[in-house]
Amino acid sequence: MTGLLEGKRLLITGVITDASIAFHVARVAQEQGAEVVLTGFGRMSLVQRIAQRLPKPAPVVELDVQNPEHLDTLAERVGEHVDGLDGVVHAIGFAPQSCLGAPFMDAPWEDVSVAMHVSAYSYKALVQAVRPMLSHGSSVVGLDFDARQAWPAYNWMGAAKAAFESINRYMARELGPDGIRVNLISAGPVRTMAAKSIPGFAELEKMWGEKAPLSWDVDDPTPVAKSVCGLLSDWFPATTGSMVFVDGGVHFLGL
Repeated sequence: MTGLLEGKRLLITGVITDASIAFHVARVAQEQGAEVVLTGFGRMSLVQRIAQRLPKPAPVVELDVQNPEHLDTLAERVGEHVDGLDGVVHAIGFAPQSCLGAPFMDAPWEDVSVAMHVSAYSYKALVQAVRPMLSHGSSVVGLDFDARQAWPAYNWMGAAKAAFESINRYMARELGPDGIRVNLISAGPVRTMAAKSIPGFAELEKMWGEKAPLSWDVDDPTPVAKSVCGLLSDWFPATTGSMVFVDGGVHFLGL
């Protein structure tokens, strides 16, 4: 049986460990027939080892989204592995500790600017860097956490995600005439290495599991991964600028 993503060439960012949502997106995508290239940052040897745990070992290219040289050469380096791209997944986020948990009003601009650069502006920068590789029918998907709420302790990362959601709409407007779709998956909390650095995450996990109408398992990233792959497929041909909630239903409860 032909997979949902048969023949698709995908660039997936944000893999840190095999608990990363991006890792499971790559896994499901390969199971559905896609050819996957990963990006890594920092501990490249670790990301390369993690890439070997996929159903099919995937190549890894280095990407620091704050490094202009990395961005300027990204298309060329990805092009060593695939001759074009049908999809891009942005799963990159970071905020200095002063931006998370500490009083919102105390974070200095020097830290806030890093959070905004890495967690929001990088969405546009990534897509711009590989724009020459994208063609009509391509799909860009970003991983989000609902920024309409002022979540406890999420603070400036929440503000960065609000910018991220706005950037998604503007990119969808700009790239739509070229047949490129741009959408977000707003996921419920998943227990990843990044999530563990967020103060109060344990309380958020507990609340989500208790309140979600469809229930929610913080240790299972597969529902999110499958939904990302759905948006990467050809089955949402007229959907762009949208945010799809994959959170067990918590978003509509008004909590």
